[in-house]
Amino acid sequence: MGQVQPAWNDTGAPTRRDQVRLWPGVGTVALQWLARFALPFFVPAAVIVGALSGVVGGVVVLAWWVFFSRAPRRERWGAAVLMPVALVATSRALDPSVATAGMGVLFFLYAIPVLSLAFVVWAVASRRLLAGPRFVAMVATIVLACGAWTLVRSDGMTGDGAAQFAWRWTQTPEARFLSEHRDEPTPATVLATPATARPISTLGAAIDTEATVPAEWPGFRGPLRNGNVPGVRIETDWSRFPPVELWRRPIGPGVSSFAVHGERLYTQEQRGDDEVVASYQLRTGEPVWRHHDPDRFWDSHAGAGPRSTPTLSGGRVYTFGATGILNALDAGEGALVWSRNAALDADATLPGWGFASSPLVVDDVVIVAVGGTLVAYDRATGNPRWSGPGRGGGENYSSPHLVRFDGVPQVLLMSSTGATSVEPASGAVLWEHAWPGAPIVQPAQTVNGDVLLSTAGGSGALGLRRLAVARGQGGWTVEERWTSTAMKPYFNDFVVHDGHAFGFDGSLLASVDLEDGGRAWKGGRYGHGQLLLLPDQGLLLVLAERGDLALVEARPDRFVELSRVPVLEGKTWNHPVLVHDLLLVRNDQEMVAFRLPLADDGALSQR
Repeated sequence: MGQVQPAWNDTGAPTRRDQVRLWPGVGTVALQWLARFALPFFVPAAVIVGALSGVVGGVVVLAWWVFFSRAPRRERWGAAVLMPVALVATSRALDPSVATAGMGVLFFLYAIPVLSLAFVVWAVASRRLLAGPRFVAMVATIVLACGAWTLVRSDGMTGDGAAQFAWRWTQTPEARFLSEHRDEPTPATVLATPATARPISTLGAAIDTEATVPAEWPGFRGPLRNGNVPGVRIETDWSRFPPVELWRRPIGPGVSSFAVHGERLYTQEQRGDDEVVASYQLRTGEPVWRHHDPDRFWDSHAGAGPRSTPTLSGGRVYTFGATGILNALDAGEGALVWSRNAALDADATLPGWGFASSPLVVDDVVIVAVGGTLVAYDRATGNPRWSGPGRGGGENYSSPHLVRFDGVPQVLLMSSTGATSVEPASGAVLWEHAWPGAPIVQPAQTVNGDVLLSTAGGSGALGLRRLAVARGQGGWTVEERWTSTAMKPYFNDFVVHDGHAFGFDGSLLASVDLEDGGRAWKGGRYGHGQLLLLPDQGLLLVLAERGDLALVEARPDRFVELSRVPVLEGKTWNHPVLVHDLLLVRNDQEMVAFRLPLADDGALSQR
């Protein structure tokens, strides 16, 4: 029989290395990695559980090594000291995109499982080494397992909290875009210099008539901000009638969607140190004009750029930047009509993910949500008209929403305290409903006039709630009909059709019955995407988080996907837009236009 190689104990005498108890560490790391990375893939709702399991597993690995491994004292206590020291020291040298991600804890959520695995692999692989080389190998393993994180950056995070790592020395997509388009001709570039009110442009017929003819897609999620596209019927068999790409164009980062009127589209993007409002030709994607504000917002989740979508009204385009700059621009030429810093006007604190409200135009006022309050301006002059309720504090990423209850127009604000309804002309509070959280998605109304709300908490979305709002002799009354966790929209808006709500529950599509909030079905992995409703056909047009475009039936009984094609590369959180048969999609790197073949009413594709 072969002899076991001797190692040295704390006194220098040889001992049998196979006496070190390794199996608890091996088993712990195996469970740690299954819980941290495999469980959230198969059970998307377990993301938080997986993240915590990675940290807990690291603590268990360290406890095993110090108290139950039978390793030499120098190795046991050396690892106990060196592991936390190496983690903390590395956290000071990380790229800012990694150091600040996940509210500063993302590095530890990834590094602890990696360090645990590396340490156990070292313990197994070096069990026959002499004490000196083994200790040196242990130190090197810990230092390398931690220090390697200084070589990467994060290009953002997915909706499930997964980081998008890249080598630190490579160009970011934004830097690559800027270097490739540095010499690009810039028609009608407009700098952010204040100007007095001026006549509406007469650049073209499409813009001429916008003051009297409503825009086809005036802003965020369409005319009613509900993601509905009535009057359009498309072919559903994309194997025979696929979407036809018209043009594809690189674009600066941002989570903005599109506004469309005539032959123009409008969006917001980041170009270096400037926030940009841009107009492009709808049919070709060629630039028309760009307005620049010397401002920049960045966070480690969504990246750089504006979060809101332009609003078209009366020949002007109203935009709200991520740090609070509200602009009114001439839709034809991009000239600045007026500009306000709504964050200063509201005395608001910049929220962690930036200001995300898309401007709402109601009669003669322009309204934006600034943190936990609304600020209204005269649409012609930009003079403040009213603000409230309260001050601009708290986490709020939802946009003001125009609703009607008992025929009375109201503007609904979702804030960290709940829902507040105000009178559009004066800002007077009509009613309130408490539901603390950090709201992101838009409310929606049912056919009978009830309203559906959603909000989020520290661990994600909290669910869906249905309210009945009515006006009585004593004023407005609000009754909670139900609250459901069957569908929990986080930052992915939902739609209402045929007595059901359709939207995202984590990374899966879901449907709930509006009668009681019960889940009708759940299926299809689309990540944290966005969707549109084609009510004439009962279809959902789903833009998945990874850039796929899917057709799903908006039916109450089961999930049915009809077609699916890739349209974008990379993380896609921006809302799609459909105007007639022209589909616009974008993310933080490119925008694309497709023509969707229309269905012949006499020979619709069978579903």
